[in-house]
This record gives sequence, C-alpha cells and structure tokens, in this order.
Amino acid sequence: MMATGKDSVKVVGVEKHKNGKVLCKKKNESGTGFWFRIKLMFSCISSRSKVDSSMNATPIIESKTVIEKLEVHSPPSKDVTCPENGSTTPLISGELKYSSKLRIFMFNDLKLATRNFRPESLLGEGGFGCVFKGWIEENGTAPVKPGTGLTVAVKTLNPDGLQGHKEWLAEINFLGNLVHPSLVKLVGYCMEDDQRLLVYEFMPRGSLENHLFRRTLPLPWSVRMKIALGAAKGLAFLHEEAEKPVIYRDFKTSNILLDADYNAKLSDFGLAKDAPDEKKSHVSTRVMGTYGYAAPEYVMTGHLSTKSDVYSFGVVLLEILTGRRAVDKTRPNGEQNLVECAKPHLLDKKRFYRLLDPRLEGHYSIKGAQKATQVAAQCLNRDCKARPKMSEVVEALKALPSLKDFASSSSSFKSMMPVGKNGVRTQGSRNGVPLRSLSSLNLPQGSPYARQSPKPKGKEA
Repeated sequence: MMATGKDSVKVVGVEKHKNGKVLCKKKNESGTGFWFRIKLMFSCISSRSKVDSSMNATPIIESKTVIEKLEVHSPPSKDVTCPENGSTTPLISGELKYSSKLRIFMFNDLKLATRNFRPESLLGEGGFGCVFKGWIEENGTAPVKPGTGLTVAVKTLNPDGLQGHKEWLAEINFLGNLVHPSLVKLVGYCMEDDQRLLVYEFMPRGSLENHLFRRTLPLPWSVRMKIALGAAKGLAFLHEEAEKPVIYRDFKTSNILLDADYNAKLSDFGLAKDAPDEKKSHVSTRVMGTYGYAAPEYVMTGHLSTKSDVYSFGVVLLEILTGRRAVDKTRPNGEQNLVECAKPHLLDKKRFYRLLDPRLEGHYSIKGAQKATQVAAQCLNRDCKARPKMSEVVEALKALPSLKDFASSSSSFKSMMPVGKNGVRTQGSRNGVPLRSLSSLNLPQGSPYARQSPKPKGKEA
C-alpha cells in the first residue's frame, strides 16, 4: 500500500477514496472468468459495511500510513504446471515450494464451498483480495453443506498486481511449512489457470484490532494478557524455534486473529522474510509495513532483523495496555503517536497507570501492569541490540494472565483516577464520547468478565 495523492490511498489491487468506497480494479479480458471477477469484486464492495475484517491480507488503511517502496519486477521466467488441470501458469518473482501438509483445491469446489462467493459469506477484504467463509470436508477438498464439515476462510487473490502474487507465494511457502499453535493454519490453496486462492482455518473471534478499537465492550485484563502471551509465543517460534528462522515483518493488531477461546494466532505472512544466518546481524531489504509499527532502524536504513519484530511487539503490547491505536490522527497534535506519548510513563512506577485503558476501571493486576509496561519499554528500545529476545518476553508474560492483585481493590486506586469538571472522578472518553467500562455494563456476578475469559459464542466475532 502506498499513498498516491491527497484524494486517495492505494493498496495493491485496491483503491480506497476518502469517502470510504473501495474500488476493485478490473482486468480487460474476455470470457466467463472476467464476468466472474466483476461479480466477485462488486460483492466485496456491496458487503463491506456488513462484515468484520477478520482475515485482512494487507496493511489497514484508516488512519495508518503504509511505508512501501515497490520495486520493478523482472519478466516471468518460471513456468509451473498446475497439478490439478495440467495448465501452465507463469509465476512471478519466486517459486511455489511443494508442501505435503497442504490440500490442493479445485476452483469450482471453493466456489461452491463459499456459496458462489456470495456477499453473505464475505468476512473481510484487503489489497490481496476478498476473504469468504466456506465449508469443506473435514479431511478432503470437496464442498459441504454450510454448518457442517470444516469451516474455513477462503482468501481470493485480486487478479491485478505483481505484489499480490508475490505475497500469495510467500503465504504458501512459509505457512505451508510452519506449524505452531500460535500461527493460523493454512489448509491449502488453489492455483488453477489465473485463479489464486488460499484456504485457512476459520478464526471465529476475528482480529485483535476489532476487539480493541471497534467493539464497545472492552476486553478484560486477563484476556488481554492471554492474547499478548499467545502472540509473543508465535514470534518466539518464528525467531528461535523454526527450522529456518523467520522475520514476520508485519506484526500488528489486525494480523493477530483470535479463535473461539481468545487464543491468539499470527496471520498474513505475505511480507515475511527469511532471517539472516548467525554471521549476519540483519538483511537489507526495501521498507514495507505499517507506519507506527515498523522499527526505527528498519525505516531509516532498510536493515531488517528479528529485533525489528520485537519492536513491533512492543507497539502492539502498548495498544493492548492502553486501548489506543499506534497512530491516531483524530487526537490532538502531540498525542497522535502512541509510542512517543507513552515512553515517558513506561518506567515510572508512580505514573504508569495513566497509560492503562480507562475502560478497565482498575480491573487489572497492579504487578501485571507494571511488568507489562516494563516489557513494552524494553521492546521499544531504540537500540535494537538492547531489545530482548521473544523467548525472554514469553517468560516475562507467562504469569500475568492469572495475577489477581486488582487495582480496583486498592485503597489508592480511586485517588489515581482523573477528576472531571464536575468534581467526579471519571473513566475517560474517546473522541468526546464516554467510554463504556466493565462496571458500567451491570454484569451479573457470574459474568466471564468478572474473573475469567469470555466464553465462546456460536456466532463469529
């Protein structure tokens, strides 16, 4: 995604104007494939307001600016024969690595599995394309009746754009060979004629971004720490446990998906990069990612390392703690960049509480919050060598979800709350709108928001 002018911001294959309308590019072709793509694209447009972006494939636009320097790709030099229909399709800037773990789907099967890619099946969309909910056989590739078999998320590749194809390859080559509880499972793919689709496990709770910034009900403290720990485990696996270390390069709240029990899993490996060997400290590459999350040394020099991911984790951990976006243009000047605003308070034991999401109203562990802010400060160190390893972050966070020393039980907590104009201590507001807090919901004694994680629901988040 890169800015192209004051009137619009472009993502690869998708153009978003100020009025919020998304226009999918058309491709001048003849035949039924063309008309199908037109139908699919208009389905994305008409359904955008009805869905959650639970499987976003590209950096979110909204108030974030994306840094990206696109390079000119060389002409196609590699042909790969599709294993399903024998057709030969040129691959651009990379090869498709075979993985026995992945299922190979026929396009018509995925079309039926998603009920003809109808708008009601749309889960989200991005620069990569649209994502649809579908149902397939538990151990096969054939479509089944909705509500039966295995529920999946089917991501369609926009037919335009070299970058989209490259990211499609990266998704398969990384997720096809990486298996971990904190990584979204790639079930399989379709490569038939000019069709490129990916099939993932379905994540019913959607993205962490939606829960932090778009839902009225705040996530409880224990759930936030559980999510932070799960995401940290995912990065630790990529950096230190995978057979060949991987730099994720796009760690942010919209790429952290949640299952029914709020277990965090990393998704979208389109920008992932092989980590350098032990003899090298970094790899040099073009700068790609989302403004506000990218490490400063990477933005300035293009030097990428696993410590770049550690910095991004620090940003996300701050978002989890504060309930604020990494970059929020709706805030006054001087308050728009979360890291810059938070740093003076992170290591101050007397002021760190000012950072915490006011909607929690003290329903957080004092020791846990102190430890979490310390971890965030370490991850956000401008000296990349001074940042901790993700395995060290995992160890630091392990105990936090279960700590019960809630600030609301402390006699000093009320004196820490800000005082409003009427002399009453308030929980804060966002953009002038009072924030809903846990106590304001009049939850029953047995509510999962009182002591434990929310229970799974039947519907997807």
